[in-house]
Amino acid sequence: MKKIFILILSIIFFSCNNSQEKKETKHVHVIGFLDLLQDETLEKARHGFYDALAKGGYSEKDSTLRIVYRNAQGDQPTLIQACDYLVSQKVDLIATCPTISTITTAQKTKVIPIFMMVSPDPKNAKLTDANGNTQRNLLGAYETLDYIDSSVALVRAIFPKSKKLGVIYNQAEPQSTDAFNEVKSKCKELGLNLEVLPVNNSSETQLAVQSLINKGIDVFFAMPDNAVFASFETIAKSCDAKKIPIFTCEVGLVARGALVSYGADFYQWGLQAGEQAVQYLKTKSLDGLKAEHVKIRKRVYNGATAAKFNLQFDSSFEVYHK
Repeated sequence: MKKIFILILSIIFFSCNNSQEKKETKHVHVIGFLDLLQDETLEKARHGFYDALAKGGYSEKDSTLRIVYRNAQGDQPTLIQACDYLVSQKVDLIATCPTISTITTAQKTKVIPIFMMVSPDPKNAKLTDANGNTQRNLLGAYETLDYIDSSVALVRAIFPKSKKLGVIYNQAEPQSTDAFNEVKSKCKELGLNLEVLPVNNSSETQLAVQSLINKGIDVFFAMPDNAVFASFETIAKSCDAKKIPIFTCEVGLVARGALVSYGADFYQWGLQAGEQAVQYLKTKSLDGLKAEHVKIRKRVYNGATAAKFNLQFDSSFEVYHK
């Protein structure tokens, strides 16, 4: 009996120990997230990405995932160093937001899967080969420029008597330059005079916007530009003081005070990229995955801002209430 009792204890001990070893050796996926700057609008995309991972069964809370997050705080050399670090860690994948993070990462690795968000068509970002093929490890969701026309057209629809539209943009940002060319073309088509000032960073936006206001702009158009994202509250304050409405193609800026937008929902954008990442983590294969166009665009207006201009919108627009 004593021998049997000892045998039973040994079996129980072995089973518990074996179970503990399984828990300790449970695989934890390690992913990188490369952000260019701290920004309320861009954060929506990151939260969408994380939510998609959690819905797919991957989160830091249940120890199925470890996220190595790096934010360059708007500094290009820091961005490059952060990217090099993520690549050196051989993470399972790298999520990138926005364009500059995507381009930098695509230049640094042709092996680690990249899931981009808040980024343009790979062709516009010059991330295709001579035959027009997208880099194989570049996945996630991108936006084209065809929605810019619809965004600018809202100016004429809502303020038909407006004559002069003001924009600022960073000439060093590919998506900003491409978007500016679209705005310029649409303004010409609509008979809107375009006042434009280039900026190099967010510290220059206040002076630039004030200069546009002094030139008598009727409307300000907030571009898909990181300098605009980083200093939008400053821009909004200057425009509000002169009762100048802000139009934009970035839905997230409506939540921050812009009047109206037609464009991609940043949260949904990140969610879409995250759903692709989940598929990759489950299969460890790129089969069936490719960079795809962002699926959800919205017409959104800010209820509080609209009230300041005594405007009402029909049911084709979603209202944002703070």
